[in-house]
Amino acid sequence: MMARPTNKQDLILAANSQFEKLWKLIDSMPEEKRLDTFSFEDRDRNLRDVLVHLYEWHRLLLHWARANRSGNAVSFLPDPYNWKTYPQMNVEFWKKHQITPLDEAVVFLKESHADVMELIDSFTDEELFTKKYFSWTGTTHLGSYCVSATSSHYDWAMKKIKLHIKS
Repeated sequence: MMARPTNKQDLILAANSQFEKLWKLIDSMPEEKRLDTFSFEDRDRNLRDVLVHLYEWHRLLLHWARANRSGNAVSFLPDPYNWKTYPQMNVEFWKKHQITPLDEAVVFLKESHADVMELIDSFTDEELFTKKYFSWTGTTHLGSYCVSATSSHYDWAMKKIKLHIKS
């Protein structure tokens, strides 16, 4: 586990390396494990659920950053959610994707990761890591949101998948 990124170069490196580790882990799974139901989960019950969760959080970041950058002020979390109620939003994401096949979830996530990396690359180091550089990032910096939606979230996913592999 690397230190939390504090500059653009480290952010890109962390996001891409954790994403690669995630796919190495998934690729190492026998097919039946990839399709199995997790024995320990209440929300994310299988690999597809974990992948679409990551994808939906990528979409939140992309929508939020693009909208605000173009002058359309929106919150990171869509109405009616806030940082106290976002677990319900995660459940809605889960419900939305119950008919999404695993192979589609894979494509969605790989494409959204590429889109997020393109977005990150379009900002300067200063724009990413200066607190309050943008009014819409509140008291923190854009890079913090990017880390949360990429490398930190990929770590979360790998922990879940490793637990599933062991069970």
